[in-house]
Amino acid sequence: MGCGTKEPKITQLCLAAIQRLMSHEVVSETAAGNIINMLWQLMENSLEELKLLQTVLVLLTTNTVVHDEALSKAIVLCFRLHFTKDNITNNTAAATVRQVVTVVFERMVAEDERHRDVVEPVLVQGNSNRRSVSTLKPCAKDAYMLFQDLCQLVNADAPYWLVGMTEMTRTFGLELLESVLNDFPQVFLQHQEFSFLLKERVCPLVIKLFSPNIKFRQGSSTSSSPAPVEKPYFPICMRLLRVVSVLIKQFYSLLVTECEIFLSLLVKFLDGDKPQWLRAVAVESIHRLCVQPQLLRSFCQSYDMKQHSTKVFRDIVNALGSFIQSLFLVPPTGNPATTNQAGSNNSGGPVSAPANSGMLGIGGGVTLLPAFEYRGTWIPILTVTVQGSAKATYLEMLDKVEPPTIPEGYAMSVAFHCLLDLVRGITSMIEGELGEVETECQTTTTEAVSSPAQSSEQQELQSTSDQMDKAIVSRAVWEEMVNACWCGLLAALSLLLDASTDEAATENILKAELTMAALCGRLGLVTSRDAFITAICKGSLPPHYALTVLNTTTAATLSNKSYSIQGQSVMMISPSSESHQQVVAVGQPLAVQPQGTVMLTSKNIQCMRTLLNLAHCHGAVLGTSWQLVLATLQHLVWILGLKPSSGGALKPGRAVEGPSTVLTTAVMTDLPVISNILSRLFESSQYLDDVSLHHLINALCSLSLEAMDMAYGNNKEPSLFAVAKLLETGLVNMHRIEILWRPLTGHLLEVCQHPNSRMREWGAEALTSLIKAGLTFNHDPPLSQNQRLQLLLLNPLKEMSSVNHPDIRLKQLECVLQILQSQGDSLGPGWPLVLGVMGAIRNDQGESLIRTAFQCLQLVVTDFLPTMPCTCLQIVVDVAGSFGLHNQELNISLTSIGLLWNISDYFFQRGETIEKELNNEEAAQQKQAEEKGVVLNRPFHPAPPFDCLWLCLYAKLGELCVDPRPAVRKSAGQTLFSTIGAHGTLLQPSTWHTVIWKVLFHLLDRVRESSTTADKEKIESGGGNILIHHSRDTAEKQWAETWVLTLAGVARIFNTRRYLLQPLGDFSRAWDVLLDHIQSAALSKNNEVSLAALKSFQEILQIVTPVRDSDKPETPPAVNVPVPVLLGSISGPGLNRPFVRTDSIGERLGRYSSSEPPVVTDELEDLNLWWAAWNTWYRVGSESTKPPITFDKLTFIPSQPFLTALIQIFPALYQHIKTGFNMDDLQKLGVILHSAVSVPISSDASPFILPSYTEAVLTSLQEAVLTALDVLQKAICIGPENMQIMYPAIFDQLLAFVEFSCKPPQYGQLETKHIANAKYNQIQLFAPAEWVALNYVPFAERSLEVVVDLYQKTACHKAVVNEKVLQNIIKTLRVPLSLKYSCPSESTWKLAVSSLLKVLSIGLPVARQHASSGKFDSMWPELANTFEDFLFTKSIPPDNLSIQEFQRNESIDVEVVQLISTEILPYANFIPKEFVGQIMTMLNKGSIHSQSSSFTEAEIDIRLREEFSKMCFETLLQFSFSNKVTTPQEGYISRMALSVLLKRSQDVLHRYIEDERLSGKCPLPRQQVTEIIFVLKAVSTLIDSLKKTQPENVDGNTWAQVIALYPTLVECITCSSSEVCSALKEALVPFKDFMQPPASKVQNGES
Repeated sequence: MGCGTKEPKITQLCLAAIQRLMSHEVVSETAAGNIINMLWQLMENSLEELKLLQTVLVLLTTNTVVHDEALSKAIVLCFRLHFTKDNITNNTAAATVRQVVTVVFERMVAEDERHRDVVEPVLVQGNSNRRSVSTLKPCAKDAYMLFQDLCQLVNADAPYWLVGMTEMTRTFGLELLESVLNDFPQVFLQHQEFSFLLKERVCPLVIKLFSPNIKFRQGSSTSSSPAPVEKPYFPICMRLLRVVSVLIKQFYSLLVTECEIFLSLLVKFLDGDKPQWLRAVAVESIHRLCVQPQLLRSFCQSYDMKQHSTKVFRDIVNALGSFIQSLFLVPPTGNPATTNQAGSNNSGGPVSAPANSGMLGIGGGVTLLPAFEYRGTWIPILTVTVQGSAKATYLEMLDKVEPPTIPEGYAMSVAFHCLLDLVRGITSMIEGELGEVETECQTTTTEAVSSPAQSSEQQELQSTSDQMDKAIVSRAVWEEMVNACWCGLLAALSLLLDASTDEAATENILKAELTMAALCGRLGLVTSRDAFITAICKGSLPPHYALTVLNTTTAATLSNKSYSIQGQSVMMISPSSESHQQVVAVGQPLAVQPQGTVMLTSKNIQCMRTLLNLAHCHGAVLGTSWQLVLATLQHLVWILGLKPSSGGALKPGRAVEGPSTVLTTAVMTDLPVISNILSRLFESSQYLDDVSLHHLINALCSLSLEAMDMAYGNNKEPSLFAVAKLLETGLVNMHRIEILWRPLTGHLLEVCQHPNSRMREWGAEALTSLIKAGLTFNHDPPLSQNQRLQLLLLNPLKEMSSVNHPDIRLKQLECVLQILQSQGDSLGPGWPLVLGVMGAIRNDQGESLIRTAFQCLQLVVTDFLPTMPCTCLQIVVDVAGSFGLHNQELNISLTSIGLLWNISDYFFQRGETIEKELNNEEAAQQKQAEEKGVVLNRPFHPAPPFDCLWLCLYAKLGELCVDPRPAVRKSAGQTLFSTIGAHGTLLQPSTWHTVIWKVLFHLLDRVRESSTTADKEKIESGGGNILIHHSRDTAEKQWAETWVLTLAGVARIFNTRRYLLQPLGDFSRAWDVLLDHIQSAALSKNNEVSLAALKSFQEILQIVTPVRDSDKPETPPAVNVPVPVLLGSISGPGLNRPFVRTDSIGERLGRYSSSEPPVVTDELEDLNLWWAAWNTWYRVGSESTKPPITFDKLTFIPSQPFLTALIQIFPALYQHIKTGFNMDDLQKLGVILHSAVSVPISSDASPFILPSYTEAVLTSLQEAVLTALDVLQKAICIGPENMQIMYPAIFDQLLAFVEFSCKPPQYGQLETKHIANAKYNQIQLFAPAEWVALNYVPFAERSLEVVVDLYQKTACHKAVVNEKVLQNIIKTLRVPLSLKYSCPSESTWKLAVSSLLKVLSIGLPVARQHASSGKFDSMWPELANTFEDFLFTKSIPPDNLSIQEFQRNESIDVEVVQLISTEILPYANFIPKEFVGQIMTMLNKGSIHSQSSSFTEAEIDIRLREEFSKMCFETLLQFSFSNKVTTPQEGYISRMALSVLLKRSQDVLHRYIEDERLSGKCPLPRQQVTEIIFVLKAVSTLIDSLKKTQPENVDGNTWAQVIALYPTLVECITCSSSEVCSALKEALVPFKDFMQPPASKVQNGES
């Protein structure tokens, strides 16, 4: 009522009261209706408009009484108030309308809440009657009517329900529609009627309203189309886009088709020919979609994945890309203030951005604003919104009617954010879902697996498979999303990256690319993943950098290729080179021929860090893209000059081509960080799964191969990035090294063979570091239990041996040395490999290599022999041997021989354990071999394994014994024989067979061959300044030393080990071979060798086999006493061999004590052996002493020591063969002895061998010869009868030697000088050696003494008698005796005489004994001639002979005559008459010196032998009157002799008397005086003799003749010579005996 008054005051009060009532909810429906009508009137009267609105609001909000018509009226009221002229009212009304609309819908929501539990009848589908609202509840109906009318109004149609509307704006309508759709989506989604409205009314309406925008082309002239085109209107357009945004966001599921249209429109609005503001708001709308990844996912599912649908999602992304591109390519022009000019250009935005603002300031300042800059187009970056929320600017300008001016860069910035949010949204959504799916799959599968016994098994598995299906579906969606968007994204992001000048923007772009790459990787979309990675890689490198990886892989399909997408052309723009960035580094490009330098900008570094980040965090999904990533990093590292350091980490280091690398301080501080990240990147490879790790390794390997190709043919610094990183990756993945070891090391081995030294060096460094790390790493299970792994780790070390570069080999060996030092104890099965490495060093590989390898070997031998498996010992031996053969460094060879000795010592000490282990191993191998059906093959096979080890050692030393270098040969030989000597006892007896034949004889053969073929050229010096002794100055002489050593060693072994060797089957054959070697050595034309051969011969002929200490029977001493002791079956403790053969009786007893009968065979065998030795001796003797046919100065003549040794062997040898030694053998021996003694010596050796000429001493050779004969004769003496026939032969031999005294032997045709004339006293350096005959006199004389001794012993032996030994002796002595004073030595004939006397004193009685047999017949004449030659010699005594000497010589003659008088003449009747006659004549000749007409000196001398003559005379007389004369003939001879004598005396006296008388005072010649004296003496002698004789033996005539002399004698008294007088006195005195008174005849007759 009050309000009806229309009085303002009252109206106000009333309205306030009504409001109070309403707020207390006391208003009924009708009252409410009344109130509304009342308010309507007030409105029509324009009263209290604000209060009215207030009242309506209160009325509608407090309760729900107002509905249906009343409600519509109230709403219309508010609308009407909105369109008044009053601004305040307008705005208030607008707000009220908005609130009222909200209230209506809120009521409906509340109503739904209340009736939520009541089940509604299902609506009939397809109800086309839009007014059919019968099913709706009251509030819902109101809401429905209201929304329907709003649509009508916007479409400029009459409303159905809001009766009374006068005017309405589209903008306001659209705003209301938007708010309802936005605030109450559930209403539309839950109620089919509302959904129907959306589909049928709202969407067509929107599409219709959009039409001007779609058709409009910026700048097209009106004339081109028939009807004028309606221009797009900013407020409506903007609100439409808002409605579309809401529709898409809230009702996408209802309006799939419609949304497709909307989205396509949105995309179209981005076209370059649309007004600038339209593009801006379109971008803002798209941004709103981009922040809703679930929505995008739905688009993808609904459109892109359907067959005949538009690829909406892809279009959106591509449109954004094109949009961004267009902003760069179409420079903005003008910004007009008006919008209604037809065809005007609505691009907007300030053009005149200062051209320089994006460039580097002149002073090098930084960009003022963050911006994009591309090919001269500069677009600032504005801060548009917080990341992840689409806060639009222009979509919110609801109050603007004119299109706003859009600042430059706004659209770009929004588009940029769209892209970033799009990427962020998609990736976070997909990755989240991926994570869920993965965990679900894991949990369900584990559940399903872990509880198979449950009853719910089926359903469990069912659920699993459901999940799997779900996962497969999801995966398809994700893949489609990525496939749809990646091209556009990449194109846009690459362009932006290139254009970006702001670090933050760059960072965002890179982050987007990074996340996309990672996502593609996770989904396994290789092409897209690689494309994103390529983009980042390109960003990291300088523009136009020639990097093949980026141009050859998938990138080829991406770069510079336009994708035609739904008719839109998306160009992939290559980075422009004019991007203005701060240059932070200048470096060399990594290329075969680097041209100039390249620059790195800070953006490149930023990209690089992203790349590192990508590899670090997402390495697992990179797969084959590792190649791209690593190739790029390699180039960057190269440009920045990072170099690998230990462990493979890269450290800043100056490049080798240094000067061209320039780094700013900014980047210098970054470098350690980058280097660090790089290392961490490879460290994190330990978290990659095996497949990813393989990708990484393969990528590194192929990178490395490229680097290797590049480094071929030049020695420039190569890129070592890949090698270093392979090393680093290997080191951090030690725990699973097996899976990557082969590719890793296989590649590094290739690197090791590279010609570029730096490259190789790093390959080796990496490889050795890995091996060392692998061995030290704490594996699980440990290496000691995982032999396969250990061998795997060591194998590359062995493979390195095939590399020929010495630097690599040095690295390899250093590695071995370090392994030995750190892991030597635990190498176990790896030993063969390690030893193989040392052994693989060849001779030509340089000293340092060999030295290092040898160091390793020394370490092994000194420290590790006990730790290695025994099977490896043989390898150690081989390796040590191979070092001995290296000829680079003598010391190494010698030391290695020492090592072999140490090794043998070790074998000896640890023999038992080694043997046991080897036997076990052997058994195992044997078993394996049998299983495989192959034969077990190892050197020296049948021998037991431990013996084989020894044999290998011996064989190695044997090889070294024939090394070309003498020192090595010597050392090896000594070691070999020492080892066999010291440790041979460990060998099985059967193995000795191999030692003898395969080792020792084989060695002897080789040495003999080398020695005989050795060069005789003189070696000037031994290398360096070493002087060589003349005895070693040819190869031949050096080999001689080796031969000596070897032969002696073998002989010693034969000697000391005979007890071991003899039981072997073929000992005799071995013996023969050995003798053959001794023979060939003895006959070699080298004094040293030949002499040594004889020494060896002597050694093996030692008569008693030496007993080894360890084998002496440990039994009571009785065993060794030569008395029969009953031993029983004693065997010493630990005596596992039968007794060793010695020659002690006890020992033989020991042999017989066993149950077997004694075996005789070895005696026999022994004999054979000795005879073999004799044959050898004979061959050596006869060959060596046989004179050569021709002589020149090189003729070889055996030396004295050699001959001496040779002869000295015989006595020992003879002891063993005496039983079978026969005449033939003796003959052979004689030849040798004779020849040996005949050998002359070289004049330069003579002072050492010969005594001075005056001393009568024998040389040792001559001693030896006599000793040999002595041994023989002693043996014959005690030997059986049958041996005595050898005596004559021995006499012959000795007598031959006796002849040497006068006639030295000839040696072939060689001219020898007498020793006194030899030139050894003057030193003549270059004269050929002269040959000197020895002084044979002492030898001959000694031989003579021996003969006499022997003859004294053997005169009566049959053989001696029969063989006319005496005659031979006499015949031989005749020579020196007849020469007498002409003998070379005076002693000779004197000795000959005394010998003759001795021999005859024994021999003559024997001869007389055998007179009848006629055996001595021929001897007598010989003897007579000998006497004759001696007593009446033709040689003249020397002038200087003294009286005493002469008398001494005379006394010898007298002795001879005495012998005749005592030994011969008394037995004349047993002696041939002729002989006696000869003797008588001789005595006669001696006693009477018939005067020769001429007085020669000789005669005088003979005449001077008064004593002799006297003796002859006496003998003659004595013999003449001896009563033993039996035959008248003999008597006659003596009588004749007497008468001749007496007559001659008479003559001499008469002549003397006459001469005396005639001469007067002159004394007579001396001779005549002498003669007369002699005659006088003879007369006195005769008378003496006659007196002594029996009177009856003297013939009367004789007396008469004697007495007849008397007167003549008396006449001589007058002579003047006193001598004659004294002689006369003596002659006259005996005549007194004739002075007897004459007896009367009568008396006589009477008596």
